[in-house]
Amino acid sequence: MRLSPLFAALAVVLCLAATGPAARAADQIRFATQPIPQYAPIFVAKQKHWLEEELAKVKPGVELKWASFPAGPPINESFAAGQQDFGFLGDTPALIGKAVGIDTRLAALSASSPTSLAVVVGAQSPIRSARELKGKRVAVTKGSYAQHLLALVLESGGLTFSDVELVNLPNAEIAPAIVSGAIDAGAVWEPVISRGEAQHTIRVLADGTGIKKGILVIIVAADFLKTHRAEAEAVLRAYARAAAFIKSNPKEAAELLTEDTRLPADLLVKLLPKLDFTPAIHDEDIADLKKSEAYYRSIGLIRAPVDIEAWADRTLVPAGADQ
Repeated sequence: MRLSPLFAALAVVLCLAATGPAARAADQIRFATQPIPQYAPIFVAKQKHWLEEELAKVKPGVELKWASFPAGPPINESFAAGQQDFGFLGDTPALIGKAVGIDTRLAALSASSPTSLAVVVGAQSPIRSARELKGKRVAVTKGSYAQHLLALVLESGGLTFSDVELVNLPNAEIAPAIVSGAIDAGAVWEPVISRGEAQHTIRVLADGTGIKKGILVIIVAADFLKTHRAEAEAVLRAYARAAAFIKSNPKEAAELLTEDTRLPADLLVKLLPKLDFTPAIHDEDIADLKKSEAYYRSIGLIRAPVDIEAWADRTLVPAGADQ
C-alpha cells in the first residue's frame, strides 16, 4: 500500500488559507508541545522557571506562551500559520513540515530512545513475529515517527504496507482498539507502551532496537532564529539544564512532570530512564535522520528532499550539553 504524500501537506495548505500568518508579540516566545514524557526537560524547565532565568540574562521580561497538541502533524499546521516559535515533535512530522515548505531549523534533539516506540499486540495475542502480521489490521498515526518503525518492522518480516490492512488512528486510541479486538496490532510511542504493559493489556512485538533510534526533535521558526538567536540559545540552555536535572533527580523530576504530561509520578519514574534527553545533535543522529528522510521520499510521503545537514543548526545547543 502506497501512502498518500499529500495528507500532511494538504492540512498545512488548508490551515494557511484559512488563517494566514499570525503576528507574534515582540517580547513573546511561543512553544508547541505534546503532553508526553519525551519532552520532559522543557516541562521541568517550565516548572522550575529556568526558562525565565536564562532568558533574563539576554532579554528580561519575555512572555512565554504554551500550546499543547495531540501529535506532530497539527504542530506543523500551527507553524505553517505562523503561530509558533519552538516546536517539539517526532522526526517524521518535522521532516514532512520542512519538505512542504515550512521554514524551520532543527535546533536540537528533545529525546531519543529505540525502546520508546514499538509495534505492539494484545497481551494474549498469538502473534509472535513480524511476518505473522500479514493480512492483519495494523494501526499507526500516519505522519508520526512510529510510521517509519512500522515499515522497518514489517520489512524485517519480509512484508510491506501492502501486506497489512493499515488503519490510521491517534496514538492514544491504538491500545484500546487492540484490547477491543478492532485491530490486531499497532505502532505506538510512550507513554502508551509503559502504561499498557503495566496494565497487562499489550505486549511489545518489536521496538526500535537496532533499526530506529527513536529521535524526537526541537525545531525553531527560521524567522524567529534570525532575529532572536540569543533568546533561542537561552531556551536551549534551560533545556539542557533540565535534562541534566532529570538524569540526577528522576524522582523529583517525575513529580514536576505530572501536570504537563498528565501521567502519575510512579509511571514517570519507571519511564524516564528509558529516554536519552541529550539535546546535542551528533553525527549518528544526522545519519539516522537521513535514513528516515530517504525512507519518506521512497514511499512518496514527501516529494521535496530535505538537506539534513543544512537544516540542522548544531551550534545552538550549549557546549557540554551532551554530558
